[in-house]
Formats: sequence, C-alpha cells, structure tokens
Amino acid sequence: MFNKVLIANRGEIAVRIIRACRELGLETVAVFSEADRNALHVRYADEAYLLGPAPSRESYLRADKILDIARKSGANAIHPGYGFLAEREDFASKCAELGITFIGPKPSSIAAMGDKAEARATVIKAGVPVVPGTEDVGNMTNDDLLRIAPSIGFPLLIKATAGGGGKGMREVRSLEEMPTLLASARREAESAFGDGNVYLEKLVEGARHIEFQIMADSFGNVIHLGERECSIQRRHQKLLEEAPSPFLDDELRQKMGDVAVRAAKSVDYVNAGTIEFLVDKDRNFFFLEMNTRLQVEHPVTEMVTGIDIVAEQLRVARGRQLSYTQEQVQFKGHAIECRVNAEDPFNNFVPSTGRITHSLIPTGPGVRVDTGVYPGFEITPFYDPMIAKLIVWGETRAQAILRMRRALEEYRIVGVRTNIPFHQTLMDSHRFMGGQFDTRFVEERFSMDDAIEPSEANSEIAAILATLVSHNETERSAQKVRRNERDASNWKWVGRWERMHR
Repeated sequence: MFNKVLIANRGEIAVRIIRACRELGLETVAVFSEADRNALHVRYADEAYLLGPAPSRESYLRADKILDIARKSGANAIHPGYGFLAEREDFASKCAELGITFIGPKPSSIAAMGDKAEARATVIKAGVPVVPGTEDVGNMTNDDLLRIAPSIGFPLLIKATAGGGGKGMREVRSLEEMPTLLASARREAESAFGDGNVYLEKLVEGARHIEFQIMADSFGNVIHLGERECSIQRRHQKLLEEAPSPFLDDELRQKMGDVAVRAAKSVDYVNAGTIEFLVDKDRNFFFLEMNTRLQVEHPVTEMVTGIDIVAEQLRVARGRQLSYTQEQVQFKGHAIECRVNAEDPFNNFVPSTGRITHSLIPTGPGVRVDTGVYPGFEITPFYDPMIAKLIVWGETRAQAILRMRRALEEYRIVGVRTNIPFHQTLMDSHRFMGGQFDTRFVEERFSMDDAIEPSEANSEIAAILATLVSHNETERSAQKVRRNERDASNWKWVGRWERMHR
C-alpha cells in the first residue's frame, strides 16, 4: 500500500494525476526539466525535483534519474501518465525490483502489448481479428521489411513497435519510396521512444478509428467503459475525440466491447488500457493495437460514464477490486474533446512557441478544461505542442456540438498561435455534424477556407484598441493631481479625533 506518488510526466496529465492523488489523500512528487521549472505541475505537487536539461532524452526519459528521485523523496509509487516511460517494460520491471508500485500494467503485459508487432501475434492467438501486416516479432531489418511489403500490398503503414501518438509512423504508396520513409520512421521512433524498431501494416482506406477503454484489477475482473471515436486526425495525430461514436450501433458496440475485453484478458491485463480498432465502411473491425497506459482522450469517457479513471487506476494499484462491474457501467449523453495545440492552422499547422501573455478559460455547464499552462508560461519547442484539452458534455451529440462552439468562442489565448480556429471551422462542418467522416477526412475533405485569418479579422479592432490605450495613457500622464491639504485620509483624521476625545 503506497501513500506517496511520483508523477513521471509533465503538462496537463501531470496536473490531472496530482489532483486525483489529492482527492485520495496521497502525497505527490513532481519531476521537471530546466524548461519546465515554472510549470503548473511543479507548483501543484507537494515536492518537486529537477531532472536535467530540456530535451526529453536528458530528462523525462531518464529512468535512472526518476528512480533515484523516487528513493530520495520516499515515493513508493510512480504514475507514468502517457508518453515518455509509460510503455517501457524495463522501467516497470525496475520499479518492481526496487519495491516501488508502478501504476499501470504488469511488465509482462507491457511486453506483450507494448510492442505492437508482438501484440498482433498475441491477439491473433486469442481469435481477435487484426489488420493484415507483418506477423514476425522481434527486430526486423530494412531488407526484411522491403521483401515482405509487396505481399502485404500498398498502400501500407510503417509503424513504430513502441509507438503511439503517430510518432514513427509513415504512409507508403510504393516500394520505391519505402527505403527513405523507413529511415525517417526509425529516426523519429528512436527519438520519441528510445526504440527505432518498426513493423508494417496494411492501410485500411476509408476506415474509422475507434477505441475501447479497458479497466482491469488483479482479481481477474476486466470491464470496458465504452468506445471513443478518434477518426478526426491529421498526419496520424488525433485532434478531436468523442464518446460514444456516431458510427456504432448497439450490436456492433457490444461485439467490439467483448473482443476488447478478450484481448485484455489474453495478456492477463491489470489497470487502465485501451484497445484500438479500425472499422471499415462495411462495419468490419480489426484490432489495431493496445495502448498499455492512460490515454490523452480519457476525459470524454469520464464525462459519459461518471467514472474517474485516474482515481480508479490508483485504487487498482493499491490492490483493490474495480469499483464497478460491467453491468453497473452506464453511458449518459455525449462528450467531445478538442485538443488545443500551439500551432498555426493557417500556416500548415506549424508549431508556435512563445510566452502566453493572457488566457481566458471557458466555463459553464458541461465544460471542462484540462491544462498545464497559465499566463506567463512559455511554450517551448522541446515537447508536444498541446496547451489544453477542452471537453464538453451534452445530453445529445447536437447539444455537445453547440456547447463546444460556445466554449471555443470563449477560449482566449494570447501570446502564441493556436488551432482553435480549426476546431471552430470543424464544428461548423456539415460532414462532421452528420458524422460522415473517417481518418482521412481532415487531410482530404476538410478545408480551412471558411475560417477567417485572425490577423485579417482583428487588425482594425486591434488598431482602434491600441489607439484608445495610447490616448488614455497620454491623458493620465498629463493630469496633475493636487496634493491633499491634510497629510492623511479622512478615515485617519476621524480615528485621531476619536482617540483625542476618549
């Protein structure tokens, strides 16, 4: 049983975990790089320790430093969040050796499902349908992959075996371009995960990306918390998620949920995880991968189920049974999450860096914002550009869309460019409103042409405001304030008079 948790992560997810720990009465320890010295999670935690320089390979990926800090601080549990060390079997194993609780699955489960190629082989044995691709496990050379690729068929995807978040993924249309794409995919995978191994998978065109949230305890209980629609993507990076999916009916949902639970049981899974599927136009579904960690988009599931997934992770890690059975999981309403990133949607989504000078966060019924930034915080080029996750809930999907429109309109971030205009345009898209989209929708059938460039829309207003501010400052500096005849305020004079006449 642990009472002090080290959060081996940064940004909004570190803040989210700290809040869950506080509600359960657990002490928290934050770690940070030099670039994150003033980050919100550092301020929120009970203790905070410097890891090292800004690059993640010298800070958040340094398992040895993190474990050393855990020993020094007396933290007897580590929550890895997502990304960085969250899906590293060796890190989870080292925690176990040192008697530190790893708040996540067993090392054997991470090994089986964390390696995407091995995960495919594992679920195939359990009778789970998979997307056609390389069936061998272990490291494969470029020559091996080039030889196998024609038998899989083009187009196909190169994917990092330790991957997630679209890192180390490349789309290949022909054998001629494959060597170059293999090299770049391996480099990106090595940089992001410390593992450059990749595998191949057939590209299912016109598919939906749908995932199921899994929760499991050490007593053999495994349940799913429903699905999330994750098809709104750009370059394999999710931009928006919603729950439930407008594409699934009750029958398909039940079938996919049962398969997701079966896949988790095949590796004796414990804690939170996600089974990802591709669903084609004919509603045939294929296992894509399992993320053996908490997902970025977990809040939409929390909104429609009322279940605190992070708190449930902590309870399971402390040796308790799941708080819910499958029959007790109820779904209510509809939730949508927009990832607010520091990038310019009018300039090919180029990352934007700088200091946030002003931030006005939307509030009101059914609105939630998970963020790790504040006015004065600097967005650096070292990490993921996500500023916040804006989540809304509505009784129906239509109401959720209307509420998201209102929340996006209220959200103000000054100092860096954001993709809020993209999300506003998406909310007005008839295809999106009608649920008529797939994983290629943003890149092939969505346009920002209807959005107004902020500089064009606000240049005149900004000029007028600047003139008014300048005029006001000039008038104020020109004023001459006459000195009061008395050397104190009237209140002080009354006080003196009362003391004199006591």
